Amino acid sequence: MTEDNYAVNADTVRIIELRESVLADNDRDAERLRAELRDKGVFLLNLMSSPGAGKTTTLLALHRYLRGSLRWGVMEADIDSDVDARTLAEAGIPSIQLHTGGMCHLDADMTRQGIRAFGRDDLDLIVLENVGNLVCPAEFDTGAALNATILSVPEGDDKPAKYPLIYQTCELLIVNKIDALPVFDFDRERLERDVRALNPEIRIFYISARTGEGVEELAACLRDRIREWSGNNG
Repeated sequence: MTEDNYAVNADTVRIIELRESVLADNDRDAERLRAELRDKGVFLLNLMSSPGAGKTTTLLALHRYLRGSLRWGVMEADIDSDVDARTLAEAGIPSIQLHTGGMCHLDADMTRQGIRAFGRDDLDLIVLENVGNLVCPAEFDTGAALNATILSVPEGDDKPAKYPLIYQTCELLIVNKIDALPVFDFDRERLERDVRALNPEIRIFYISARTGEGVEELAACLRDRIREWSGNNG
């Protein structure tokens, strides 16, 4: 074959956008998982944040207000270790550790595998504590009924401007470590302006998981969302 023939064939090479295909396939699978969980009466909360924002500490603080009114458990997703799952289990919260094998996110099928491995058919609420990352987890629909993210005060008020997708994806923004506000230059007005420019419908809760401030209101919101979801499911 001549060089000219190679040139002609090169013009007809098909280009496949793998990322778009992967995301589209995952979106369809996420809808199937949502339907499966809806049929079982299980509310899945996908909780995202950067490392150290306080996901596990927030869940421990919520336990005081959720236990007794909801049967709930947590799937802890990390690249490695079982530190967080052990911490929750010691507090009496049913937990399972998911290792992603180096991947920085969970998709719908990985979430489904985790739920099956959890083996708890008696739970009203399952929290997926996603891998600590502000980029990758926001790109993949896990099949959750509700997406939430935590932003801690020490991280700064500029994160919505730097990582917009996660704030566009989430319905709840939890601003944690407000007990540290006197120490850091954190502008609430700037944060809310930037977040609402991305997502006008997002609800914002200011809490301190360490002191418990604002946690009761957050727990009430979660119970209301689960009650509304259960009512809509008949």
